[in-house]
Amino acid sequence: MDAPLRSPSPAQPPPAPRHPPPGPPPGPDTSDVLQQIMAITDQSLDEAQARKHALNCHRMKPALFSVLCEIKEKTVVSIRGIQEEDPPDAQLMRLDNMLLAEGVSRPEKRGRGGSAAVASTATPGGCPNDNNIEHSDYRAKLSQIRQIYHSELEKYEQACREFTTHVTNLLREQSRMRPVSPKEIEHMVGVIHGKFSAIQMQLKQSTCEALMTLRSRFLDARRKRRNFSKQATEVLNEYFYSHLSNPYPSEEAKEDLARKGGITVSQVSNWFGNKRIRYKKNMGKFQEEATIYTGKSAMDATKARALESQASCLSMPSPGSSGPFPLTSAGDAFLTLRTLAFLQPPPGGNCLQSQ
Repeated sequence: MDAPLRSPSPAQPPPAPRHPPPGPPPGPDTSDVLQQIMAITDQSLDEAQARKHALNCHRMKPALFSVLCEIKEKTVVSIRGIQEEDPPDAQLMRLDNMLLAEGVSRPEKRGRGGSAAVASTATPGGCPNDNNIEHSDYRAKLSQIRQIYHSELEKYEQACREFTTHVTNLLREQSRMRPVSPKEIEHMVGVIHGKFSAIQMQLKQSTCEALMTLRSRFLDARRKRRNFSKQATEVLNEYFYSHLSNPYPSEEAKEDLARKGGITVSQVSNWFGNKRIRYKKNMGKFQEEATIYTGKSAMDATKARALESQASCLSMPSPGSSGPFPLTSAGDAFLTLRTLAFLQPPPGGNCLQSQ
């Protein structure tokens, strides 16, 4: 018998080409890293806290921290050479002294006398009380400047405290993941205070400029205009124009004028010296003032003579006397006529006896 026919076996596939063994998976490129970093800003607070907690609990976190410490030792700038405390700024000290002298800034609290010290320092530098001149308007402006200064200063100090607290907490939180020493945190706080100190210096500078403007425009001008009281000025002018031919008062007259005007003898002497100079330079300007005070002096003299004549009239002189109005000169005769007109007796009651 014939053997059964066998079907031909299928052809073997060709061997696959040999490839190199697979390596480690490719790492993320730079663009992916940057994209992940930018995505951090879009994370919610809960997501950020979860990632932070996961990083702190990771088993490789100590190794990462040690690597960061090594990198920092090689690259970070040492702060050992930085001075512990900067020297005080001379300009800032001048501004502080001026604000303290003007009563704007408050001195250091020294027990119970702190408020009294503030009150005492607010008067000598800013608003003297000489000659009883009231500076209520000046005090109001000064108080307004003081309020604005303290209000703005409180805002800057509050912002500085808040920002310093925020940066300190942030650095302390980051010190759990990267090396941040307490000395570096203290140095950063000093840098922040320096930035805000520059802002405070601008505030103090503008406040001092406002004080100088206030003094030059208001207080100094009032001192020049109102050196003496109105009563003292009238007393001095009345004497000056009544003695215009010889406006040089004696020492006794100066003492009397000083007593009447409530000023010192030296102030009287200085006033007459300045008045004589001003009068000689511009006599036409003071002519009207001279007429006013001369007429006032003549009126006062007339009234005095009238009162004296009235007293003589009441004394009832004898018929043989020359009467209560002796005529010694032409000027006295004129004043006597005016006095007679001033002392007109009522009808039927003539007190003047005829010769």
